[in-house]
Amino acid sequence: MTFVAPASSVGGHIAVPGDKSISHRAVLVAAICEGETRVTGFGRSADTEATVHAVRALGVDVEEEDVDVLVVGGVGLKGLREPEGHIDCGNSGTLMRLLAGILAGQEGRRFELTGDESLRSRPMERAAEPLRRMGARVETTGGRAPIRIEGGKLAAIRYELPVASAQVKSCLLLAALYARGRTQVIEPMPTRDHTERLLAAAGATVRRRGSNVTVGPAERLELGAVDVPGDPSSSAPFVVATTLLAGSELTVHGVGLNPTRTGFFDLLAHMGARLNVVGRRRLGREPVGDLDVRAAELVAASVAPAQVPGLVDELPLFALAAGCARGESVVRGAGELRAKETDRIETVTNALRALGIRIVASDDGFGVRGVPTRPKGGGLSSHGDHRIAMLGGTAGVVSREGVRVEGADAVAASFPGFFEVLDEVARRP
Repeated sequence: MTFVAPASSVGGHIAVPGDKSISHRAVLVAAICEGETRVTGFGRSADTEATVHAVRALGVDVEEEDVDVLVVGGVGLKGLREPEGHIDCGNSGTLMRLLAGILAGQEGRRFELTGDESLRSRPMERAAEPLRRMGARVETTGGRAPIRIEGGKLAAIRYELPVASAQVKSCLLLAALYARGRTQVIEPMPTRDHTERLLAAAGATVRRRGSNVTVGPAERLELGAVDVPGDPSSSAPFVVATTLLAGSELTVHGVGLNPTRTGFFDLLAHMGARLNVVGRRRLGREPVGDLDVRAAELVAASVAPAQVPGLVDELPLFALAAGCARGESVVRGAGELRAKETDRIETVTNALRALGIRIVASDDGFGVRGVPTRPKGGGLSSHGDHRIAMLGGTAGVVSREGVRVEGADAVAASFPGFFEVLDEVARRP
């Protein structure tokens, strides 16, 4: 149990860990490249360490030069070895789904992917079914993990994603590297494109036209170096806390500004947040900048289904911000929240209602009746979900009485030092 006391304001200069999505992908793509790839800015967390352990189990050498610097010794597209036992993906759905795409192309080798109780409860047929269409032999356990994969000869497919999912898209694009012909994935709405950017940097043939992404087979890949920017999702709690507390001023340095990831910042600005980007630049193929945030009064906003993929990880924080804004806010088309580490529609609703915020769940989202004042505070459980633990910490500093966060250690999945950084920027009497 961690108690987060209220703050009078938030201020200072911080940096956040490297982008978790890019960190996963950098290690996985580097593993099937030729030669060494140096990954700097690696976002070390329980989830990304699971990816490092996974590629090591597949015969890839990973040298840890520093906490955020890795050197990955790639074994080539078809050089992964069959492990002695199963591969433990921990709590990481990103790892399990993306790795499945790579392993599907490892001819003649068998693999089993499993994870913790939470990961074993999440749907995996959404990735397994299209892999079977490509010719892979993939078995799930009642539609969930453990997943058993036998690598084989793959053929390209044209696949329309029934639900917008960067993980399933990336799974198929990675499998496309091994397939005869050009694989086309059609998205119902844009999702994060870090996989496409990394594959293009490594020499793969990647084409994007509107909502269609096409990847052809590759003979060899080579990255050399990957620089990982700060994670916008890890920045978001501090942006919300700064916005909601009068007199606050905060700068978050080196944040990734990929347009598929900035939907939450755009939404906050629409609500009235004072959020400016300074020092725009590029880090590898990714845009980055520094976020200057000042306190502001917010008004309500609605989130439409088309906006959800660009801010799905930040929707719990949007609910908190909406609870302190003026007017009624609504989120629709976010049914994907029910398939995360927890059913985030229910966990967010229950957690914030316990803190005095007027929020009501719906099948695919929630509605919030905002009041422009600090929430009362109280207690909540993370239920093992890192996003809910960070929501509790953020709510604690902006509340009147503080928040007791049960299961606060869940933040280790993406941001192990979250509560320490939060305490550093919180100004208390």
